[in-house]
Amino acid sequence: MSADSTSKGPDAGAQSRRSPYDEWREKLEEALDAATEGFPGSDYVGQLDPASFGPAVAEFTKRLASSPTRTSAAFLRYAADVTEAVSAGVLRAGGQDAEGPVSEVPRDKRFADPAWEQNPWYWALRQQHLLLERLSQELLESTELEGSQRAKTEFLLRQLLDASAPTNTLLGNPAALRKAFETGGQSLAKGARNFLDDLATNGGQPRQTVPGQFEVGRDLAATPGEVVFRNELMELIQYSPQTEQVREIPLLFSPPWINKFYMMDLAPGRSLVEWAVQQGLTVFVISYRNPDESMRGIRMDDYLVSGPRQAIDVIQDITGAEAVNVIGLCLGGTLTMATLAYLATVGDRRVRTGTLLNTLIDFSEPGVLGVFTDEATVERLERRMEKSGFLPGADMRATFDLLRSNDLIWNYVVNNWLMGEEPKAFDLLAWNADSTRMPAGMHSFYLRSCYLENQLARGVMELDGKELDLGAVTEDLYFVAAEQDHIAPWKSVYKGALLPKGDVRFVLTNSGHIAGVVNPPNPKSRHWVLDGAELPRDPDVWRSQAVESPRSWWEDWTPWISERSGELREPPPMGSERYPALEPAPGTYVHER
Repeated sequence: MSADSTSKGPDAGAQSRRSPYDEWREKLEEALDAATEGFPGSDYVGQLDPASFGPAVAEFTKRLASSPTRTSAAFLRYAADVTEAVSAGVLRAGGQDAEGPVSEVPRDKRFADPAWEQNPWYWALRQQHLLLERLSQELLESTELEGSQRAKTEFLLRQLLDASAPTNTLLGNPAALRKAFETGGQSLAKGARNFLDDLATNGGQPRQTVPGQFEVGRDLAATPGEVVFRNELMELIQYSPQTEQVREIPLLFSPPWINKFYMMDLAPGRSLVEWAVQQGLTVFVISYRNPDESMRGIRMDDYLVSGPRQAIDVIQDITGAEAVNVIGLCLGGTLTMATLAYLATVGDRRVRTGTLLNTLIDFSEPGVLGVFTDEATVERLERRMEKSGFLPGADMRATFDLLRSNDLIWNYVVNNWLMGEEPKAFDLLAWNADSTRMPAGMHSFYLRSCYLENQLARGVMELDGKELDLGAVTEDLYFVAAEQDHIAPWKSVYKGALLPKGDVRFVLTNSGHIAGVVNPPNPKSRHWVLDGAELPRDPDVWRSQAVESPRSWWEDWTPWISERSGELREPPPMGSERYPALEPAPGTYVHER
């Protein structure tokens, strides 16, 4: 290498390796960003990044073309099955009991209307949609794609299949047609108004909630308390005691800052914060700011130092406790584990236990979110965030909606636009709509260090100048995972639970990422746990040995955390001389837009 080339530094080498494709890709991405800016539905269009999805689709198409025999055979089978379905539909119309090519029809609430079984035309239409799904899977299997290429192709095929479901159209939805006749067309008129309103005011996406159905501080985040500390990043809320005595070790809630904190303090009777207070725990929760352009440089280090670490200092001053228990959710749980490792590194043992809810620590198998966290997608996202200093909350919400498009998009297309109805009041969706922005520096670090490089699990993540070693975490830990979680798959959560050295209790609950946490005692609650044994290395072995309990995991966690929260005492004051109460909960930051 010449002296001239070395003097230019590493960037020059990277530039020299750039191909014409790299330059074309960047120009295409910039053009796509500019073309879709402000366009209805652009939040979703922006997710389908040609730099990330394009190569996978191109490879998929190439492999189909290179195997004409297998591809043709799959289409011929599909054509023959469609013909058989149509013939069976005709026979059914004539009163005969004919079977179709798809004999085992999966349960799907989109096809719950009796007409899909009783009406020959709709019966055949459902058969054809199921055959299209079968064809897509056969074509995907025939290409033998692997890794991210397979994940991206499978994701896009699923989006197309969900969008093409007959239930998303008026003629293909017997329930919508029936309502149109019953209302004399009024449901169609209301649906058209809903569509035009969503087109004009909601980016062309169907609303999941009606604004004003829930009020933060009255219907949500309503547990009584006081803001006792505020810095540039977070407010710390202390909740008023609801028992005559409380445990001496307080509990700090570490929420994610992707949405507002009150998912952990949802509606009364469905609030984990309220539940913990009623169990005699002194509860504090962090409420993060909604970042703007001025916070573009905020990094994960700042969230650790100005978040949980600062909160622990304040809590100890108010309560006089020698230690604090911490409970974290999702990204807040990842930060909780990073905090435990950081404190262990500096010899600080002020955290007695950690509770991790649907939290990824090992990101080697991130599930469907891996579709959006490859190198090309992260690079494009970084360029977008560089312009504004943050990732808009709508972008994050759009990504999560796409992960469950049937439930969070097409369900509301049918409900709002075809049926002409308003979305039903649902506290979780009201919280979901109250999304927040993500600081550019923090989000870039998080995506790269966790999803791309898996630094925390590998023991090479560095925060505030300290390298984090999960092997140094010896505190008792309580892990909760949800069997239907698409954001933090339970087996991936399990892999992370094997990394710390403390005593670990792993609990698998029913439902998904959010509903699995908002899981108060009710007849549908259940969880699985394996008592009295170390965690097996294989999650499937754990699952085969775990015992089902027909209770909420809240009821299993309560004695666990109480046993580790010290003796009973008089409740501490609300705030202290150094940290007096500033205003009633839920504070100011939660209302930022």
